[in-house]
Amino acid sequence: MDKKTTILLAEDEPALGQIIKESLETRNFNVLLCENGEKAFEVYKSDQPKLLVLDVMMPKKDGFTLAKEIRLEDDAIPIIFLTAKSQTQDVVEGFHIGGNDYLKKPFSMEELIVRINNLLNRTLVQKASELLQIGGYTFDFPKQTLQFKTEPVVQLTHREAHLLFHLIKSKNEVLERSLILKKLWGSDDFFNARSMDVFITKLRKKLSLDPSIQILNVRGFGYKLIC
Repeated sequence: MDKKTTILLAEDEPALGQIIKESLETRNFNVLLCENGEKAFEVYKSDQPKLLVLDVMMPKKDGFTLAKEIRLEDDAIPIIFLTAKSQTQDVVEGFHIGGNDYLKKPFSMEELIVRINNLLNRTLVQKASELLQIGGYTFDFPKQTLQFKTEPVVQLTHREAHLLFHLIKSKNEVLERSLILKKLWGSDDFFNARSMDVFITKLRKKLSLDPSIQILNVRGFGYKLIC
């Protein structure tokens, strides 16, 4: 029998939470239901779900705050937001902080299930592809190597590889300085910020064979990889 995919559901309305949980379980998902954001973060850390369904308005810790904290731990886990809010700015904020999908209440269970399956399938495809292309470069993140066309392969350090990975994932958008410092260095203090500046300089040199690639310093905000 196939192993069930574990989904973390954070929903503070008991009746709705139970309906969603039971509906997903009939589709062979294992559902961890939490009534608030604090409990959801504890369960996320301990049970390692494959996908998150987060209500935006929750007590103790709202869905957006929870998602920000989880994104510091994991860039890849799919996140679907559930909300009664219909303002465009709320939808934009949800995507900006790392959400993959956004479902407005009331919604049909069939629509939620389709969106869950689409995100899980997309994640499997992304994991199967280990090579990332940036301009004329091929970046092998698992092996931490960078190669420009047929030039010799360049070995990156662990931190260089992770920093480049996050820059590529945010290509043509600003990579927020504080968030990436907390994720890769543990804090966003002055000394870590200076250290990251050094790593950015090193990456610029290693990407210099392709003039179409730039890493811009967006003062006060972070960095932007342009390609």
